[in-house]
Amino acid sequence: MNTKQHLGVAAAVGQDFPNLYLPDRLWAVTFSGADPRFVDWWTKTPIYRSQVEAASVGTSSSMQNISQGDFLEIRIDLPDFETQSAVADYLNRETARIDTLIEEQQCLIKILRERRQAVVDTTFAVLGEPSVQLRRYIKFLTSGSRGWGDYYADDGERFLRIGNLPRTNLSIRGEIQFVSLPADVTEGSRTILEIGDLLFSITAYLGSVAVVDSDWVGSYVSQHVALCRLDSNRLDSRFAGWFMLTTAGQDQLNQGAAGGTKMQLALDDIKSLRVPTASVAEQRRIAVHLDEQAEKIDALIAETQRLIELARERRSALITAAVTGQVDVREVA
Repeated sequence: MNTKQHLGVAAAVGQDFPNLYLPDRLWAVTFSGADPRFVDWWTKTPIYRSQVEAASVGTSSSMQNISQGDFLEIRIDLPDFETQSAVADYLNRETARIDTLIEEQQCLIKILRERRQAVVDTTFAVLGEPSVQLRRYIKFLTSGSRGWGDYYADDGERFLRIGNLPRTNLSIRGEIQFVSLPADVTEGSRTILEIGDLLFSITAYLGSVAVVDSDWVGSYVSQHVALCRLDSNRLDSRFAGWFMLTTAGQDQLNQGAAGGTKMQLALDDIKSLRVPTASVAEQRRIAVHLDEQAEKIDALIAETQRLIELARERRSALITAAVTGQVDVREVA
């Protein structure tokens, strides 16, 4: 019993674990005439997954079940035991190489993200400690209206959700949600976005910020997002946004949050955020510099992530080919 993607997931036990016991949602299966390592690899294929999904039942997609009777009806094409063992040995060896490559690429992504953070922190370090509260520059501050979920639609007015806010740069991301507003709903008009608006997550994903560009002008904002409209003649919104992504800025956002297990920011917390001082010309120069540097680093991260995706696709294809006999593992041993 588990969520759809985890239902039926398996692992071969390669050693004894004294005093380790099963919970009620895991089965231990002992095979006769089958190498459990081969069966384990077979459970990573679409052939197995499709059978599990067809046999699973549940009241919602978030919790599915499979009975032991249905599990025992799942069909597997087994080669002879010697071939099973050869396939398992082959996949252990070849997937280890791919996994090493993936780990190396993941380490590179971590280094690149650390590099991006260092660039942002270093750029602002020359300005000294943040000394002026954001309230001095705010022209308008609000959060979105409650009850937007009643108006979700396949088309209509564009709607920005908390999941659209990035965590590492200022560009709004993700798919557009739509709302269909009844004619008598006017309260939400105050949350229509304008270019340059600075956005904060105020419930989940604390620390996420974004600046509205032309693509999102005219959209509505959700109740979990604060819309902060600044006096652009005194404080550049991208400068302020980038500062909020510094280590010091993130510390402020996290320290301002309160609410026990449900952390959240109040609008007064946003007003109290402190930013460093600089001329507007210098602010804009810094913002452009960080836009350019982040774009270069993000491009490298995206390229690395694509390599990881290709490696995972290769890994999956290799497993399927080996367990279905498309690869003669004895020839490549």
